[in-house]
Amino acid sequence: MVMSEIHHPLLQTSLERARVKGWEQDAPPPPSLQPTAVALQCLLSGSWRSDTSCRMVVSTLDKDNRFSGFYLPGPAAGYSELLTSPLEGSQQDTRLVPQPTFSFTVNWRLQDSEMAQTSVFLGQCYVDTNGEETLHALWLLREAADSPEEDWKAIR
Repeated sequence: MVMSEIHHPLLQTSLERARVKGWEQDAPPPPSLQPTAVALQCLLSGSWRSDTSCRMVVSTLDKDNRFSGFYLPGPAAGYSELLTSPLEGSQQDTRLVPQPTFSFTVNWRLQDSEMAQTSVFLGQCYVDTNGEETLHALWLLREAADSPEEDWKAIR
């Protein structure tokens, strides 16, 4: 039951809206960073792997539910010029919303290139009946344009 398929121009990662192959938790946060009282889910801290073997590593959420981390391109992405790139974002408080929405920005680092590219991701974390977490996300890529007349082609 695929509602839509999206291909990221840099990563060629296909995401299915019904079950996100693109983002499954690769590794939970270390035990020292996991909650002790109530088992909270959909904390984005940890490592997430895409269906093209890209990885998103997210630090511990701060008290305002903000996080940082990095995005590592995978070999299946097919873009050797893509380097590990920083990301920053935030998510809703999981104590208030059990399946929170989130957003993050990736400022792409490209090998041997000064080209400025940024992607924003907006999505929601879902927990299925087996307790498995998946992320459903949409993205928008912005490249630097040389002039306002070329602005129309800078967004994908």
